[in-house]
Amino acid sequence: MTNWSLDKAHSEIEFKVKHMMITNVKGQFQDFDLTVVSESNDLENAKIDLTIQTASITTKNEQRDEHLKSADFFDVATNPTITFHATSSKKDGDDIKLTGDLTIKGITKSITVDVEFGGVAKDPWGNEKVGYTATGKINRQDFGLTWNAALETGGLMVSDEVKFQADFQFILS
Repeated sequence: MTNWSLDKAHSEIEFKVKHMMITNVKGQFQDFDLTVVSESNDLENAKIDLTIQTASITTKNEQRDEHLKSADFFDVATNPTITFHATSSKKDGDDIKLTGDLTIKGITKSITVDVEFGGVAKDPWGNEKVGYTATGKINRQDFGLTWNAALETGGLMVSDEVKFQADFQFILS
């Protein structure tokens, strides 16, 4: 059995959404926990659970962050977490197709994400580390994130598609 400890100082969860149909707005969730339990040093057949604190969202704009925390979007007072529970993983070379249940605002949908194996290395203190990058996209409307505004020039203020990338580094023991 492999004990995986998340190295939070070297891990992050980022997202980007098209704004006004012309640029991307990027953000992060700064407070999250990820647990991995596996029989080996890879993610195949691992038990994986992610919990994100919705109030930890930041887009480097306080007014926008407060709007995202409001009932128009994440409603952090009622929905303090986003969760992901892996239900299956399929190895593809060194990489993984990870499927699981994503819950946002009390709505759960199955999603599949691509997980790229970054490698294994020893740090200067002798700890064995492993890294993975997960990428994917969701339709925010599927999870009750429906606020939007029409633009004079046509189109909408915020796209429905949300792309994300999560980089995770673990200490193995």
